[in-house]
Amino acid sequence: TPEEAERVTEAIGQAIAAGAVAGYRAYLESHEEREWSIRVDGEEYRLKGAVEKEYLTPFGPMTLTRNLYQNASDTKSHIPLEAAWGMAGEFMAVEVREAVLYSCALMTPDEIGAQFGKWALFHPSATAVKNVIAEKGRLIAEHKDELDASVREAERAPEDARVLCVSMDGTNIRLRETGEKWGRPSERPTGKEAGTTPSVYKNAMVGSVSFYGEVPEGEKTPERLASRYTSHMPEDRAPTFKRQFEAEVASAQSQCGPDVVNVVLMDGARPLWNYVESTPLFDEFEKLLDYGHTLEHLSAAGEALVGKDSAAADRWYDLYRKKLLESDQGAEGVIRSLEYYAKKQKLRPARQKELKAQHTFFVRNKHRMNYAEFRRRGFPIGSGPIEAACKTLVKTRMCRSGMRWSRQGGEHILDIRTYVKSDRWETVWLKIKMLSRAA
Repeated sequence: TPEEAERVTEAIGQAIAAGAVAGYRAYLESHEEREWSIRVDGEEYRLKGAVEKEYLTPFGPMTLTRNLYQNASDTKSHIPLEAAWGMAGEFMAVEVREAVLYSCALMTPDEIGAQFGKWALFHPSATAVKNVIAEKGRLIAEHKDELDASVREAERAPEDARVLCVSMDGTNIRLRETGEKWGRPSERPTGKEAGTTPSVYKNAMVGSVSFYGEVPEGEKTPERLASRYTSHMPEDRAPTFKRQFEAEVASAQSQCGPDVVNVVLMDGARPLWNYVESTPLFDEFEKLLDYGHTLEHLSAAGEALVGKDSAAADRWYDLYRKKLLESDQGAEGVIRSLEYYAKKQKLRPARQKELKAQHTFFVRNKHRMNYAEFRRRGFPIGSGPIEAACKTLVKTRMCRSGMRWSRQGGEHILDIRTYVKSDRWETVWLKIKMLSRAA
């Protein structure tokens, strides 16, 4: 029966796990230190006795008896088998630790425990998962620059790359911090609690470095060959993010030949454009405002001119949307049209204010709206990778209902998730293992 088959499968699984644990234990015990005294870092240690400890292996929990040595003053102890095994101070075997860390980039500790309980031989508790994340998260944070440099050293730009496109954006994340209360004035608290809330939203920063190739036949946009990401939890003026992002951009540039065109492509966030314009690294980059972001402002301008939900607004929008894509003077045409209708039509104060705001936007950014030229040259005109990165790196994992983060705890998850989403985990994990053994 199906039920009997399930019971047989479960019994075989238990037998395999028991056999694997027994074999693993026998292998480790065969390497046990059995001398009465040993020397560690020039100091003599004497055998104190055998001590049991339970470890979580890829095959399930394993109890192991190992010899413990202590120095003459009984102030330091040493367990040779753990040192040789690379498990000094560890509870989870290295394979289990990797599975837990990789999974934490995708799931919460409770979900990890539930998932492993379904298909794995080892079943870590949510508390054990949190402890591993905290410990290895601190290790990553302490060696972040070293880890990133080792990853970049092992990478090469795609051979067919024609464009190196860099982008930045911020996305809100909820922090476990007291901050200013937002909302409608009538809904804000009064008295001692006026203007405060036990959690606040702040901008986490995300950066992308993308390589583009040729425009495929029948398509209008170039093929994206690879993307690498940088991210950081909210920080005033984002100095850590900027330093890490600049290192990422400089490394990508060094991997590209002289024929690869460098482009900065972002939405209209003025603080980010001010940063780009004032940073020498980006002086030789061609700069473009995200086409989708420009269309949002074009739509708002059309509604200010002739009203919302009107056929005239749709016609005006369609006309200048095409001009932006097809004419080198597309942005100038939008500005002239806005100025013409502003003089010709008598608009209500609210629509005049909106029209002025949109006119200012196009005047301020017209030198970054060379969409027709970029299309002719086969370059990207949309900041899709950075928009997607904000969602996949931050929102999907860290902005679920009810989630609030400490800056440190959030950074641990965000670091690991960024390595995973950048296809860098294998290289990073090798380095983390070496750092753990040296600690």
